Amino acid sequence: MSERRKQAPAGGAAARDAREEDDLFETFAALRDADEAGRFLRDIATPGEIAAFAERWRIARLLDEGALSYREIAAATGASTTTVARVARFLKEEPHRGYRLMIDRMRKSERRKASRT
Repeated sequence: MSERRKQAPAGGAAARDAREEDDLFETFAALRDADEAGRFLRDIATPGEIAAFAERWRIARLLDEGALSYREIAAATGASTTTVARVARFLKEEPHRGYRLMIDRMRKSERRKASRT
């Protein structure tokens, strides 16, 4: 159950929105691989939204590497320093921990692949 749903009153628009979000999250969790994820995202999101997701993901990985300043990351990605700062806040301070979860998971997956070759 999403945090938003836990906080939403039992009835009304907020509860409906929270249920719809949970349904969407479950749908993402049911995707089997990158191909399916790409197919679904291209149907559900605009090219601009997908580009924004990709940009934020790249920013999160660059921030995690720690080699570049916010301004350097903004220049490298074409994002605003405001976007870089927002991603940094979600990476380091917000309770969702989604960026951290996936950065760590992808790093572990990459290490596993490298050890097999």
